[in-house]
Amino acid sequence: MTKLTSEVRVACAEIDMLGECPMWHPVEERLYWVDTRRPALRRLEADNSITSWPMPSNIGSFVFRSRSGIVAGLKQGFCTVDLETGDVATLLHPEPHLAENRLNDGRCDRRGRFWCGTRDPGNDNPGGSLYRLDPDFSVTRMDSGFIVSNGMAFSPDDRTLVFGDSRGDTIWQYDLDMDSGALSNKRLYLSTAGLPWRVDGATFDAEGYYWCALIGHGAVGRFDPLGRLDRMVLLPLTHPTMCNFGGPDLGTLYVTTSSVLVPEEDRARQPLAGAVLAIEGLGVRGVREPLFAG
Repeated sequence: MTKLTSEVRVACAEIDMLGECPMWHPVEERLYWVDTRRPALRRLEADNSITSWPMPSNIGSFVFRSRSGIVAGLKQGFCTVDLETGDVATLLHPEPHLAENRLNDGRCDRRGRFWCGTRDPGNDNPGGSLYRLDPDFSVTRMDSGFIVSNGMAFSPDDRTLVFGDSRGDTIWQYDLDMDSGALSNKRLYLSTAGLPWRVDGATFDAEGYYWCALIGHGAVGRFDPLGRLDRMVLLPLTHPTMCNFGGPDLGTLYVTTSSVLVPEEDRARQPLAGAVLAIEGLGVRGVREPLFAG
């Protein structure tokens, strides 16, 4: 494993409470992300200004639609967001019987389906599940038993889903049948038990390596297909929350971060906590984000 000294710069200095889900729009070529705790969708404009859309409840993740706008996972369920008007419309909640659960980490696969996991407000109840929202807005529960659903990413060959439980210290691999959307052969990919970090948001590079935020350790890591740590990039803050590739050539790794997780006495030493960072010079590129087909 190699610790790299790649160039880390500030992409957006505006401080989020809990930034998540950096997504590079493949058509607009602009960066979007969310603040989960001060619920809003954000977009970085060409002049470095920020456009924000307030959300009616905690937002965990979102995907771009093939037509326009986004589909997002909020506390109130799967929702559509009109970026022209800011209107938020609830499609459905996959767990209407679990009033405190909310949608958390999610991604779109290359058949245009939105996969998203749920969690409850605590950090010890394995009451979360993994759902698949199809383009016809039907929803299927794919797995269950998660405390905090996290670390979701689809391999670039479309054969593997990585997904897991950051508070359960376990990340799994599943075989994915891309045509049917079925999962099989669930097996351990990473265990963080006893380590100084947990896996948070993640992505794949074009070479099939898994990149994830190492929350609590101030770094992002690159893991090979067998789950072995290949590289680590250190950051000037403790709590990165998700990483994803962007930029015109998909060669920049954007990293959202948290300020609310930093104790008050440490915030002066971490002035960039809550900013969006960008890592250059990694020598690898990401994969174009799929669009939700509904």
